[in-house]
This record gives sequence, C-alpha cells and structure tokens, in this order.
Amino acid sequence: MDLLLDLIVTLSRWSRSHLNDISLAIIASLLVLIGPAINAWVQRNTASLNFIFRTLIFVLLCAIGYGLLIVYATPYLAQALGYFNNFTLAPVLILVFCIIGILADRS
Repeated sequence: MDLLLDLIVTLSRWSRSHLNDISLAIIASLLVLIGPAINAWVQRNTASLNFIFRTLIFVLLCAIGYGLLIVYATPYLAQALGYFNNFTLAPVLILVFCIIGILADRS
C-alpha cells in the first residue's frame, strides 16, 4: 500500500510542476469534443443571415472565441487543480483524462 501511495504522491508532485500544460491539454481536448456542437448551434441560429455575416460570425467564434477561452481559462483551471493535495491530484487527473477519452470514444 505504501508503494501505491508513494507512486501517487510522486505523480502528483510531477504533475504539479506541469499544471499549466495539463490544463491546456484538458481545455483543448474539451474544445475539440464540444466545438462541433457549438459550431452546429451557431450555424443553425445564423442560417437566415447573409453569407458574409455567417462567415464573419464563424471566424470570430473560432479564432477569437475559442482562442480567448483557451488563453483565459487555462490559468483558472491550473489554479483550481492546484488546490488538490498530493494524494488526490494524480487520481483526479487520471480520472479527468479517462472521462475525456470516454467522451471522445463515444463521439
């Protein structure tokens, strides 16, 4: 049991030094999974608009919207993950990536 706890603590300490990169990976993965649904919703709601306006809205959503979300949400997620102690951080990260993998497999 001590070996397992030592492994968890070691993984958590390593993860803690890379929380910004891990947070970026989580947010980017979620955007890849949720992005098509958001794009379809925007496409449905802008179908009656002129082609130029639809294209402009789509470009603004993808370039600015998703870009700003990645840039500004990453530090908040890293800060939130930083609140976990060394016994819970690694299992939480493994669980989060497993859930993202399951969602990706289903879509």
